[in-house]
Amino acid sequence: MLDRLEIVEKRYQELNQQMAMPEVTSDPKQLQMLAQEKASIESLVANYREYKATAKSLEEVKAMRIEGLDGEMATLVKQEVESLESQLEHLLQELRLTLLPKDANDERNIIMEIRAGAGGEEAQLFAADLFRMYSRYAQAKGWETDIIDCNESSMGGFKEIVFEIKGKGAFSRLKYEMGVHRVQRVPTTASLGRMHTSTATVAVLPEADEVDVSINPDDLRIDIYHSRGAGGQNVNKVATAVRITHLPTGIVAVCQDERSQLRNRTKAMSVLRARLLNIEQDKQEKKIAKQRRSQVGTGDRAEKIRTYNPPQDRVSDHRIGLTLRNLPRIMEGDLDELIDALAASDQAKQLEEQLA
Repeated sequence: MLDRLEIVEKRYQELNQQMAMPEVTSDPKQLQMLAQEKASIESLVANYREYKATAKSLEEVKAMRIEGLDGEMATLVKQEVESLESQLEHLLQELRLTLLPKDANDERNIIMEIRAGAGGEEAQLFAADLFRMYSRYAQAKGWETDIIDCNESSMGGFKEIVFEIKGKGAFSRLKYEMGVHRVQRVPTTASLGRMHTSTATVAVLPEADEVDVSINPDDLRIDIYHSRGAGGQNVNKVATAVRITHLPTGIVAVCQDERSQLRNRTKAMSVLRARLLNIEQDKQEKKIAKQRRSQVGTGDRAEKIRTYNPPQDRVSDHRIGLTLRNLPRIMEGDLDELIDALAASDQAKQLEEQLA
């Protein structure tokens, strides 16, 4: 690992030299490219230099002969050695984490799909609760949430809802949410007041750029129809809803949220690209025999990843054995403690594989 860091530091020095050359400073495009590369490794180089400086200080302190010092001075030297060794181990851990392979999708926007599972009307209400939770979380992060398609139930829940979250690092934070979520509570629809268990599935797809997925227009069937509405003035008199079917795979993407047919078509194509990209990435993962499975929730979407229990005021994530209290706060979008724990667990598994 330290050999790799030496190479990175040498490259950083080369970039500084190249950016000072007259032929580079006069070429904005090349200068920008070099500046971006330099920025991508700057923090890593700074951490590595701090590690080397700490290691050098430790060597110097250890070189002092404790035997020739009085009791108080010898104690101070010993404490300094312990402190520097602790710092060195912490810096080494940080460097290992920095060198872990980056998920190519981490900085992308996402398409989230929430569907009611077992539990009837109560599952649909739970799906609406999850949508509200993720919307509040996105709002707290300064991200933009945009509904693409939804199928509402008579009581205000969702049979399904598809929406986009736009924001830097959205996938890196919310990728851990994919899977089956379970709620255990007394439904408002239950007359006897007995506890029910309901589920909803959450899919998190990285939004694909046009260059990521090649789609042949001849492979598409595009249907235009009137949006669903509650009747009366809410019914759209112009056919603007768009349904796009990818004939080779049978994948269907729908958008009816916008009043413009063009905008609905653009959003539906975005969903279609994300789903096709997800299929391609799944295929690639299956081809790699030793592909790591530490990204929680990607392997088995039928797995119950989390349980929400309002009567006991708790939420339990089954993948890492974490239970938190203050469920109302979590349902209002305060998810960072959960997501931080999942990310830390993911990194720890990657480190184990790297060191094995």
